[in-house]
Amino acid sequence: MTRAEVHEGTGQTADLADLYPADRIGLAAAAAARAGIGALLLTPGPDLRYLTGYDAMASERLTCLAVPADGPAFLVAPRLELRSVQASPAGRLGVEIVGWDETDDPYYLVAERLGRPESVGLADQMWATMVLRFRDALPGARQGVASAALRGLRIRKTPAEVAALREAGAAIDRVHGRVPGWLRPGRSEREIAADIAAAIVAEGHARADFVIVGSGPNAARPHHEPSGRVLAAGDAVVVDIGGTMPSGYCSDCTRTYVIGPPPPEFAAYYQVLRQAQAAACAAVRPGVSAEAVDAAAREPITAAGYGEYFIHRTGHGIGLEVHEDPYIVSGNTEALLPGMAFSVEPGIYPGPHGARIEDIVVCTPEGGERLNNATREMVIVDL
Repeated sequence: MTRAEVHEGTGQTADLADLYPADRIGLAAAAAARAGIGALLLTPGPDLRYLTGYDAMASERLTCLAVPADGPAFLVAPRLELRSVQASPAGRLGVEIVGWDETDDPYYLVAERLGRPESVGLADQMWATMVLRFRDALPGARQGVASAALRGLRIRKTPAEVAALREAGAAIDRVHGRVPGWLRPGRSEREIAADIAAAIVAEGHARADFVIVGSGPNAARPHHEPSGRVLAAGDAVVVDIGGTMPSGYCSDCTRTYVIGPPPPEFAAYYQVLRQAQAAACAAVRPGVSAEAVDAAAREPITAAGYGEYFIHRTGHGIGLEVHEDPYIVSGNTEALLPGMAFSVEPGIYPGPHGARIEDIVVCTPEGGERLNNATREMVIVDL
């Protein structure tokens, strides 16, 4: 394992030592102690990858990073996975890697090494079967969620994490630059989605996580699944796409296109939407509450008479997950801090059509930086 790993075919270089620094496990142990948690138990998922860089395969065989609040961490993994663990960034952290065989009880193994803590913080996305097995192996331990300790670490991105998100944003921008070429009358949403999914990988992602192509009335359904509906002249088309980069960090960006001349009522509210999205991005700065950014997006939309058609929160955090803290929504009074990264994605969905504009924004000491730069102008696809 070298310090910098080059991903073939993408030209991408990720400095893994900066992206997954060795001191994170110690920071997590200290956070667990502050939260009154005796040990963190992290199975495959974003928490495990955040602390070790290991993108472990989730299966019925237990892989678990145990992080005691007052002792050395260790990583338990099936013996058949040990070479993969050692070849991952986890192999350079100096953490003891403990293999278990098919006839072993790995939950008992973890419990014995921990020495029966009074409480444990379980990975938020741990499978229910594993939660119950740990309950049986640690009958005296109070179970809680690991995010009680890890949220404060993960919510503020380091410069290396911001750089990874910026790289993801540039990759998904390149995909949006190609989208108009696939939007032709007579093609189905599903056919277009397949082209986009392939482009997401071709432009540098390790995988495509979601592709929303909503045309005509389907553009008014924010989480529409691409269907067999065929595009026609005059359709608005909402394209919301994202994927995971080799670094582990995610992209998410929405643009709205029109096939030929737009309906006049659509053109009118699209301009309102552009103003609302710009206002919300401009509101981002340290000390401003998450709900204030949401309000900045809603005010122009409501003033123009479209408030009832903005039916979701303004945004969500992003990092190793597409959706994570902080959430940009009314009622979230949490103050923004430098390093927080999140989407700003107001939408207007009257019914015959709809529109959404989404960028990833990172809070900086000076304000907000958009990580997406694909045009936000109405893109009219020539017939």
